[in-house]
Amino acid sequence: MRNKKKVSIKDIARLSGVSVATVSRVINHNGRFSEETRKRVEAVIEQYHYTTNMAGKSLRESKTNTIGVIVPDITNELFSQIVLELEKFFFEQGFSVLICNTNEETEKEIAYFRILEAKMVAGIVCISGREDLPQSAEEMGIPIVCIDRKPKGKTDVVYVESDHYLGGYIATETLIQKGCEKILILSKQKALSVNTQRLNGYLDALRHYRLPVREELIVPLDDDSSNFQEARDRIFYMVKKRVPFDGVFATNDWRAYGALVALQQNGIAVPQQVKIVGFDGTSVSEYCYPPITTIQQNKKELALQAAQILLRMIQGEPILQKHFVLPVALIERHTT
Repeated sequence: MRNKKKVSIKDIARLSGVSVATVSRVINHNGRFSEETRKRVEAVIEQYHYTTNMAGKSLRESKTNTIGVIVPDITNELFSQIVLELEKFFFEQGFSVLICNTNEETEKEIAYFRILEAKMVAGIVCISGREDLPQSAEEMGIPIVCIDRKPKGKTDVVYVESDHYLGGYIATETLIQKGCEKILILSKQKALSVNTQRLNGYLDALRHYRLPVREELIVPLDDDSSNFQEARDRIFYMVKKRVPFDGVFATNDWRAYGALVALQQNGIAVPQQVKIVGFDGTSVSEYCYPPITTIQQNKKELALQAAQILLRMIQGEPILQKHFVLPVALIERHTT
């Protein structure tokens, strides 16, 4: 290519070794990119006499009214309800929504971030899943809001979550106030902020009521197994091993249901002999028998809060507050 020939924004991107989106951000001084990237892009722009007017035209042509939503498991009722609310909100604002289901696979998530960048999406909502955002996501310069996902070590990422600590505390306190003294917790091994906060709420409630923390009652579940099946199997095992417990805090409703079925299969009466509290407020807790007491997350409000914040970011409004915590509620049913 000769210097006299007019070049497009795609040419600049190819010559710089970056994406079209990154070139647009450098030209418009908008979004995040490294100093090294800025210098490389600007050097190519200067070498090929790429003009500001051409950049503006290319950027306008590249813009899309599309929002990317990255979700770890679309079959999870909690996540699917949040996605539905996000789609409804953005459709009413004139945006289409591209849903990317990662199946909790790291490489798949990284690939989806690249795809969304290539499609020049206006913004991204990232729901739960991994502990951190991929490095590529941080360099894209596209507005991102996380739901129930606190990227490790990052203070500049906007995220919205339920009060998982308080939920864990209330769940455990409810069991204590109902007379339980040996409370078992079922939680995933994965050290996500959601899991950690719920566990900390459980531990602090025990300490507040001066009950001992029993290591054998902190039951970690395999990250890759079915919530229901793994919880059922572990409770079944605890019963057969004659480990004494009179309460179960399950950190989601399917784990609570698995515990309920295991107890029923072993002839243990719920709530007379063992009481159960779940988490999330999904339909399984309401329609199983007996219906399960649970900590309810406000799915609609989580989605609405995240969507409104992302829209403000897309419109160029600075978001000074980075962390938004929404209240949870105890829904008492027949397992306590």
